[in-house]
Amino acid sequence: MAAPATPAGPPAPAECSEEALASALADVPELARLLEVDPYLKPFAPDFQRRYKRFNQTLTSIGENEGGIDKFSRGYESFGIHRCADGGLYCKEWAPGAEGVFLTGDFNDWNPFSYPYKKLDFGKWELYIPPKQNRSVLVPHGSKLKIVIRSKSGEILYRISPWAKYVTREGGNVNYDWTHWDPEHPYKFKHSKPKKPKGLRIYESHVGISSYEGKVASYKHFTCNVLPRIKDLGYNCIQLMAIMEHAYYASFGYQITSFFAASSRYGTPEELKELVDTAHSMGITVLLDVVHSHASKNSEDGLNMFDGTESCYFHYGPRGNHNLWDSRLFAYSSWEVLRFLLSNIRWWLEEYGFDGFRFDGVTSMVYHHHGIGQTFSGDYHEYFGLQVDEEALTYLMLANHLIHTLYPDSITIAEDVSGMPALCSPISQGGIGFDYRLAMAIPDKWIQLLKEFKDEDWNMGNIVYTLTNRRHLEKSIAYAESHDQALVGDKTLAFWLMDAEMYTNMSVLTPFTPVIDRGIQLHKMIRLITHTLGGEGYLNFMGNEFGHPEWLDFPRKGNNESYHYARRQFHLTDDDLLRYKFLNNFDRDMNKLEEKCGWLSAPQAYVSEKHETNKVIAFERAGLLFVFNFHPSKSYTDYRVGTTLPGKFKIVLDSDAAEYGGHQRLDHNTDFFSEPFEHNKHPCSLLVYIPNRVALILQNVDPPN
Repeated sequence: MAAPATPAGPPAPAECSEEALASALADVPELARLLEVDPYLKPFAPDFQRRYKRFNQTLTSIGENEGGIDKFSRGYESFGIHRCADGGLYCKEWAPGAEGVFLTGDFNDWNPFSYPYKKLDFGKWELYIPPKQNRSVLVPHGSKLKIVIRSKSGEILYRISPWAKYVTREGGNVNYDWTHWDPEHPYKFKHSKPKKPKGLRIYESHVGISSYEGKVASYKHFTCNVLPRIKDLGYNCIQLMAIMEHAYYASFGYQITSFFAASSRYGTPEELKELVDTAHSMGITVLLDVVHSHASKNSEDGLNMFDGTESCYFHYGPRGNHNLWDSRLFAYSSWEVLRFLLSNIRWWLEEYGFDGFRFDGVTSMVYHHHGIGQTFSGDYHEYFGLQVDEEALTYLMLANHLIHTLYPDSITIAEDVSGMPALCSPISQGGIGFDYRLAMAIPDKWIQLLKEFKDEDWNMGNIVYTLTNRRHLEKSIAYAESHDQALVGDKTLAFWLMDAEMYTNMSVLTPFTPVIDRGIQLHKMIRLITHTLGGEGYLNFMGNEFGHPEWLDFPRKGNNESYHYARRQFHLTDDDLLRYKFLNNFDRDMNKLEEKCGWLSAPQAYVSEKHETNKVIAFERAGLLFVFNFHPSKSYTDYRVGTTLPGKFKIVLDSDAAEYGGHQRLDHNTDFFSEPFEHNKHPCSLLVYIPNRVALILQNVDPPN
């Protein structure tokens, strides 16, 4: 879509009069704080003022017309189909372009017109179906349904309700069917939500590929087999991808067809609830990958053309189409679209117990150009003006306001490549209100280094710059690689490092080859420095932690609908004869040390050394001293490293240890004493032995009184 932003230094000043600044400061409660943190945003104070006023006016309007956002965001309680206390059914839809609306299904032998809806104001339609004489419901749990739309042109269209809670596809059918979900014994949550993690360690997960078998894995499989692994690896959060129903499996869950339905290809809604509840019992926070940036073009089993018109939920004309993704774009200023999307957010929080969201495609949402063909330089003018879709910004502000009002401990993460300022600043400051943004430039940097540079030509300063280049007080999720790099057509770090030798030389019974040795050592170092220096949270895509030896490819025509590469071979880490266990062990101990020491929730690290000749990077964070020697061949004896801390240090993590596939060149019984010898602008320093391609973490274990 677009290259991640690379700030180009302070932007050229724009005009903003004293009167305009004063007006903005008066309207936006805490704008002064934002401008204090980043004075270069002052020329754009009127933009923040306009955005905040638009948000506030919409929120006020919701209050005046709907009784508040709390009531407004409960659309799923009236729209769709609901069982009444008397056993009857209440049905409601929004279809402003329809001439007539009807309900049909198994219950009436698919007579398309026997149950017509009554037309209400503002494009809404409702229907009440009384119970049978014995007070049993006319439409039982598990029966098939359809909405019948008579368009203004007289065409008869069969549709799935946008509010459908469960859709299924049987046999070789192309389209999904709407299955009425109203179980007699719905799942009851047993466990309370875990406290919001101070340092977020995210395991990005896809239920369907979580088995080693070439098939679609189930919610049950993930609950029983994968959650315990995630817990053991020290992750405190999972981000579930591809949960919102998507007709095309190979879309990786990014072409949504039914927004309120949990994907049936993995099991039932109750089984997903059990998954979330079980994760909570383990102290694991659960985030949903929510896709409100666009929707599938499917009409028979999607939102597109629901009422027979091109618009309805989407913009009319070219603005309603995403040319790169071949999908539809929401009309975020539409009242009923706002109700639908905000209710969707609340649905996943309330019905399934999710603890927050990663918002996909934020860049596409907030710019009219959708980021297509853009190279963001970091000039602030790129983030303001006519190219910004302020209707989408208002929706995102409302979504964040709703989420954090309902559940203050909820977490929201924005996937944005542009580097938009204040995306993760509070709404009261004029920001959009996200908790975190993804640090999307970091994985690109690692791929660039591995693809284009020899090890001896790696630029330490550039690595440090990429890892630390983030907006002050806007938290970032760092990651060395995500699902994007695992997909066919790209390469994971492990593949860039070891390639075909992963299939032949990962046995511990064979000597290290130069390729495997280099690959295992750098894999650990890259992940550790990303984890410790790159952000306030860390993310890993399932399987990448141990260098999964295959790419990811979903069944499609191009691979003869094969599931062979749509899987994760977790069993490889359980085999003591394979070297995958070393990477798995290191990932586990890295996470567990963060849990103990808390560097992700500590202030940003101070980097004392980035030596280009020696290929050494050193920094302090959370009271720990981190030393990385990226040199391919040179080891250093009595290497002086600066520190702010006097006293005795011990090694607490060593990538060269035997259990991590290292060469055991360091004695962990060694005590390192810092002395009042100034080095690299630090008052103290100590001497350490740093072998080549090794990362060390040292802890001050005996500071002087």
